Amino acid sequence: MLDVARRHEFRVLAAAKPTLPVLLTAGRLAGKLRRVPRIGWVSADPVVARRILNDPAHFTLLGEGGVGHLWAQVLGDWVNEIFDGPGHHLLRARTRDLFTDDSARRLTARVIGSRLARAGAELDDGRAVDVADLGRVLVGRIVADLLQLDVPDHDEAYREIFATGEELAALALGTTTSTHLAPETIARARTIVAKLTVNVDRAWRTASPETVLGRCRDLGLERRQAEGLATLLMVAGTETAASAMARTVAILHDTGAQHRLRADRDLLPDAVREGLRVTSPAPVIGRAVSADVTVEGRRLRAGERVLMLTWTANNAAGAFDLDRGYLPDQRQLWFGAGRHLCLGAPVARAEITGLLEMLLRSGRPWRIRDRTYRRNVLIPSYACLPVRLARH
Repeated sequence: MLDVARRHEFRVLAAAKPTLPVLLTAGRLAGKLRRVPRIGWVSADPVVARRILNDPAHFTLLGEGGVGHLWAQVLGDWVNEIFDGPGHHLLRARTRDLFTDDSARRLTARVIGSRLARAGAELDDGRAVDVADLGRVLVGRIVADLLQLDVPDHDEAYREIFATGEELAALALGTTTSTHLAPETIARARTIVAKLTVNVDRAWRTASPETVLGRCRDLGLERRQAEGLATLLMVAGTETAASAMARTVAILHDTGAQHRLRADRDLLPDAVREGLRVTSPAPVIGRAVSADVTVEGRRLRAGERVLMLTWTANNAAGAFDLDRGYLPDQRQLWFGAGRHLCLGAPVARAEITGLLEMLLRSGRPWRIRDRTYRRNVLIPSYACLPVRLARH
């Protein structure tokens, strides 16, 4: 069963980009730290990756190789202050209570609870539910609420929102060797951002405190900061969340672990954590070297870059296992580490939990007869993953 799950995960990676599974598998040879021509320094070790991510004195995401460098070109130079400058600490301090586990559960219950209930009813009626498509719809609903977009309340509108966010994130395709964007790419990205943030100015002033933008306002964030934060959360959490949802459902099916989960719902947090570890939807994290530093006996020079193969580092612990428990080396490396640990991590966990709770509610196992993988995308994921409940 583990071989089946691994085979499908390999196919998901290969469909996204044929060289990706080769890079991530061969990345084991990089070990703790190795220089790779045309790429820079590469690490597949979770402890080394965490050390780098926790060292803002020598590594930054603002320089070449960092995501901040990418988005500053699109959103403006103010991103530099929010990402790694003096404004970053203030932003994190003010938004500390924005996404807690409790607030994330309330958010997902309010925004996607009714859609999950409808999917559960469809399964109970004997119909198939495509959880890959459902994941995109659910994320689209979260994004619409995050940015207070005024759209019709139907699946196609939320699929379009997801696709727009995906298009924006896809601008990072091809940045393995450089995060410098072409002028035409920057122009296209700014057009997409303007479309997604069209209502932010009004919503920041008028939105209810239960919404993210309303909460940002009440926390004292400026409108521009709230707009940037919402945009970046959307970019970081669109494809990754949908990918983790569908792939975790598939892994639980392919390994047979869903049967234990049905028998013991207390294992649900373990299933979510293991699903995130094994899938690691953002398989690579980049940083620029901002000051000379020695890591694992290697001298890294300012201006160089480091790629951390998070998928490789996380999967070094082994295959999906509900009994694996907490791994101190990996911790939450799938969400990054240090002061740049993903702010929306609780929301991602709540989304996956909500989907699994819906599938578990009937007490019957789910079946997957066929599936297709998304091709040529930034984040590896399923295109189609229809599930049905077994008959009584």
